[in-house]
Parts: sequence; C-alpha cells; structure tokens
Amino acid sequence: MSIRKEIRQLRHGRDWRGRSTVPQSAEPHVREPEGREFPTAWARTRPAVAARAGLRRTLLKPVAWSQTRPMIEGTEYLDGVRGPVVFVANHSSHLDTPLILGSLPERFADRVAVGAASDYFFDVRWRATLTAIFFNAFPVERYGSRRLRSLALDLVDDGWSLLLYPEGTRSEDGWINPFKLGAASLCITKGIPCVPIALRGSYAAMPRGRNWPQPGRPRVSVRYGRPIVPEEGEDVRSFRLRMAKAVSQLAAEEDLGWYGALRAASDDALEIPGGARPVRPGALKSPAPKPNGAAEQVSHWRRIWASTQPLDEKRRRVWRS
Repeated sequence: MSIRKEIRQLRHGRDWRGRSTVPQSAEPHVREPEGREFPTAWARTRPAVAARAGLRRTLLKPVAWSQTRPMIEGTEYLDGVRGPVVFVANHSSHLDTPLILGSLPERFADRVAVGAASDYFFDVRWRATLTAIFFNAFPVERYGSRRLRSLALDLVDDGWSLLLYPEGTRSEDGWINPFKLGAASLCITKGIPCVPIALRGSYAAMPRGRNWPQPGRPRVSVRYGRPIVPEEGEDVRSFRLRMAKAVSQLAAEEDLGWYGALRAASDDALEIPGGARPVRPGALKSPAPKPNGAAEQVSHWRRIWASTQPLDEKRRRVWRS
C-alpha cells in the first residue's frame, strides 16, 4: 500500500488494515448546554426581605411548630457573633430549613441565604420563585458540572450569611453522610466562621418521600454549636473535618448529653461524619469505634430503623458551659 493511500485511510478514520478506529457503539460528542441561571437578586431586595420576614412569622414557623415539637438549644452561642457566617447542618428532611430559619435570632434570619439544589428547586419557574421568596434560596450545583456560577462568594461580600448543607443532598437513612469541600473552602477563602448545627428527629418526622410531617407532632431537636474559625494556614480538608466533628458531637448530645458527647469526641468514639448514629451512654465503656468504621458495617434497614425512632421524651436537658 502506498503512503498516500495509507494517509487517505487515516484521514477517513481507518487504520492501515482498513478497520475503523472508532467503535460502532460510540456516539457523537454533544456539548453540554449552558445552564440557565434563575435570577434570585430580587429576593434580596428590601421589599422581598420584609415580605419574607412576614411569611416566616405568620406561616412558615407556625406551620412547622404546629406539626412538630421543636427543642432548640445553643442559640446563646450566637449572641456575640456578627455576620456574615456560614451555618452548616446535617440534612435529612425538607423540615430542616424551616426549623433552622424559625429558630434563628431575627438579626440572622433576616440576613441569611440558603443554598438549594439547582436541579431540584430551580428546575421549573414556579418552584424556583417560591423557594426564593420563602427561603432566600440561591442555586447550588450538586454534582460539580459548574454550569452555573456560584453566588456564595458574592453573597458573603454583600454581607449575607449562608445556610449550607455540606452533605449535598438529604440523607436516605437519616445518618450523616460525608461532607463535601464547598462550605469549608468558602470559610477558608473568606476567613469567616462557620456555625455547626445538628438536627435530630427531622428524618423520623418527615423522611424522603413524604410531603407533610408524620401525625402526632413528633419531637425534633435543633442544636447550635460554638462558631468555628479557620486557623492561620489551615487547609480546606482539615477544616472540613473539624466541621463534621462539631456537627457529629452536637448530634450525639441527644443520646449522651453535653458532657458525654464531649467525652466521646475527645476519645474519638463518634462516627465522623456519621455522628447521627444513636450511641447509648453504656457504649462508651466498650472500645471506641474507629471513625467511619462501624457505620459502614450496619445494614441499611437498621440505620433507617434507628433514625425513625422517636426522640426520648424524658431526656434531661444538660446545660453546656
């Protein structure tokens, strides 16, 4: 075969034996369309802020509090905090955001923007509009496609605090999933603190698949922790670990109390980031489980069963110093 003929075959996608160099199953490349960003700046105008405050006081909080029995702890840690800050919380229910916004002091509730999944809450205009006006939500890409420009940095620069769920999606079984790097990276980049929040009971009250809370006003708890400030030279992964450990410790207070959770955290006896695992006080007498170890060995159905157990009505409040 002449060199000229070989070059001609290569140009037409054939090798020197005449065989196609492209598999028959290959499909032509189609460029991913650019994402359409739903405008949310209008939701942060003065009239929208006033309307949202009214909706929160007269509709959002009364409905959430009438369908559940929230127990709020740790808001005193916000007394000396000045925004902007990043609130980070575990996420297992659509109740989480109304519970947090309803329990925040007014000065934060009026100046907080909520990161919401762009593919779920901003896929159709009517849902995007309701999400923006009720929660001051802005779209967040969950799967790293980067089709939309993140508004988080601009919002912080404008003085808004953020409510983010580092897991990226609601838990399927009520246990805390690994944290993504976004929230930690934002705190490191802007040098602002994060406030950990742990919710317990919201999965049992309204798990995935339900559009309304369970009957009987199930008890839920919302615990705020001390603000965590990035240290000089701290990298994103180590700060993410501190965030996950703080949320895990707060979640364990439901079963262990404040001192028991503090002791378990110091002994590395908490699952990180699976801190929502129910741990009984007697469990501290046994060897401490390795982080992320025991949680992976528990079957899926048992994790769901543990997460749907009602919170202990007789739990004694333990004051934190």
